[in-house]
Amino acid sequence: MSDADAETDAAAPGREIWIEKYRPQTLDEIKGQDDIVERLQSYIEQRDLPHLLFSGRAGIGKTTAATAIAREVYGDDWRGNFLELNASDQRGIDVVRDRIKNFARSSFGGHDYRIIFLDEADSLTSDAQSALRRTMEQFSDNTRFILSCNYSSKIIDPIQSRCAVFRFSPLSDEAVAAQIDEIAAAEDIEVTDDGREALVYAAGSDMRRAINSLQAAATTGEVVDEEVDLSERDAVRLMERIGETDYRITEGANEQVQLEALLASLAMND
Repeated sequence: MSDADAETDAAAPGREIWIEKYRPQTLDEIKGQDDIVERLQSYIEQRDLPHLLFSGRAGIGKTTAATAIAREVYGDDWRGNFLELNASDQRGIDVVRDRIKNFARSSFGGHDYRIIFLDEADSLTSDAQSALRRTMEQFSDNTRFILSCNYSSKIIDPIQSRCAVFRFSPLSDEAVAAQIDEIAAAEDIEVTDDGREALVYAAGSDMRRAINSLQAAATTGEVVDEEVDLSERDAVRLMERIGETDYRITEGANEQVQLEALLASLAMND
């Protein structure tokens, strides 16, 4: 899908993906990771960004932090200076090496370095990580790497020693609830206290899951309560679809495609 097609689809009623629509654009907007945000901002202010390693469970801000860094460093040019790769999609070391080298060698547009974000880096084999370490050394003068993983223990020591390591903590219930309230207000949706509590509990500190669940629940009406007005069969189907979508995204499937499929499935059964 082209960028233009994606924008057209996103603008269609009921098709816009809330986790993208409400993704924080700057580090200041990230909730629940104040200490990490402060340290990252100091790197940017000092114009001294090192290689970074983000570790922690899914849905707590690692990818959002990486894209926010790129936005703050490059401004409107951030997309042209930021390469995102998903290691769980692209395990082949030749693919990773070639794409990284091609990106690092291309023109910079006046910037000192470009940023390569490798998500789910702990999916890479030890041999692939060793090759990545050599590539990091080769292009360290003009490229900064941001690696994201669920478990830093699965990243080889030679890579960890070359990165500033940030361990993202699970989000507090208050941070998740605050985001739910902001989105609900923007979308003109009423969320009862019981509904908010149920969403926070189901999210389990995963902001992405909370927002996806809120959007899915909102398809049933303008009020999100603890007990959505669904038949038992529809409730089971809804939870199965949300669980399946969340699993596929966690395993590296395209986020927008999976969420659009979820919303389309719910809309077809309204």
